[in-house]
This record gives sequence, structure tokens and C-alpha cells, in this order.
Amino acid sequence: MSKLSIKRLHIVHETTELVDISFEIKEATALIGQSGSGKSLTLKALLGLLPKSLTSHLQMDAPFDLHKENLGFVPQNPFTSLSPMTKIKQQFFCSQERKLELLSLVGLEPWVLERFPSQLSGGQLQRVVIAIALTNDPKLLLLDEPTTALDTNSKQTIIELIKKIQKELNLYVLFVTHDINSIIDICKYLIIINQGKVVEMGLTQEVLSNPKDEYTQHLISSGFNTRTFRT
Repeated sequence: MSKLSIKRLHIVHETTELVDISFEIKEATALIGQSGSGKSLTLKALLGLLPKSLTSHLQMDAPFDLHKENLGFVPQNPFTSLSPMTKIKQQFFCSQERKLELLSLVGLEPWVLERFPSQLSGGQLQRVVIAIALTNDPKLLLLDEPTTALDTNSKQTIIELIKKIQKELNLYVLFVTHDINSIIDICKYLIIINQGKVVEMGLTQEVLSNPKDEYTQHLISSGFNTRTFRT
């Protein structure tokens, strides 16, 4: 599997530089940093969803074009990412055959299609969201803290599912999270971002066992609790 290189992602608001990073996505890669580090802006830039008030430049080298058909996106909260008054079957935009194929891929039974989101558990909803994200056979799957809103059991199930899907479909995965436990068995590679800059990257196990940057050291010592960590 060849690598996907973001040679430069530069995001500016008026004269203020918000993000200026370069990195590679190899197989499954994690992007970690505290709130305000630039993770969300990076995701939005890759999805083409940056606000018009921001100016951006994206230079990349990839074996495919970065357009919506090649991208799958799994947001943080499955409870708010689906229309609550619409049956699951109407939230897919594909044939019935494809819906059933996708449900099987994420380990759900056909009866799920006849349910409303409120009739499913958080883990089931996140499986549905993942299935929807895979509708167009994307090349790159972007995950925005997909286990944060789930209980411990559901979280582990979703982690195993993502790991399985990445291998079976041979996807590039960029997994954005503050929870190191959610990516340690999935992501072989790790990128640490702080104040719009990449401060450290490499093999996950190597970065965690021998962090070079002070910021990474603080993150590890704080248990990667980036919601409470302050520089």
C-alpha cells in the first residue's frame, strides 16, 4: 500500500496562521493533539468543509483524487449525526442490495433498516454511521473521535470493527482522537500536532516509548487527556 502525502496544508485567517503542517497517512494513522491544536481544521480541510472566512492551500501526493466519492467521514457523535425522525433505510443513498451488504460488513442485521435512530443503541448507531461512510467505497476514511460518545463495551467493539474494515478494504485511515487507548491497536503510525504544527510523528510504539518532543512527553504523562492538558 503506497503512502498518501500531505506535502503542505496551510490555513490562514486574515493574517493569522492557524495550520501549517506536512505529514503522511500510511495505512492507519492517528492524529492527536489538544483542543485548538488544529486537528478539526485539518479534517475540515481534507473534507473541503472549511469556512469561507479561512484561506487554505492543500498540496498532496496521493494515488487518488481527493474528492467526496473517495472520502468517508465518521463524526464524533452518532446520536446527532443521523436524522432522528427518519428511518435508517432512508439515511442511506444507495440500492437496497448495497444497504444490506454494508450492514453485513459492520455486523448489523437487516431489521436495523426499519428502525429509527432512537430505537438503536449508541454502538449500533455508530455502526450505521460507519456503514454510511463506506457507501461509495472510499479510499480514505476520516474518523473524528468516533468512540468518544460510547460506553466502554461499545467503544471496544467499534475499535475492533474499524481495525477489521481497514484491513479488509485496504483503506487509508486518519483517526483523530484524544484517547490513545482507542488507536494503539489500530494505528501503526502516530502524528502529534500542537498549535497548528506537527511536533512529532513516527511509528506509534516508538513515539510512545521514546517521545522526543516536550509536548508529546506531557501528553503521555497526562494519559493523553488533551481536554484538560494545558501547555
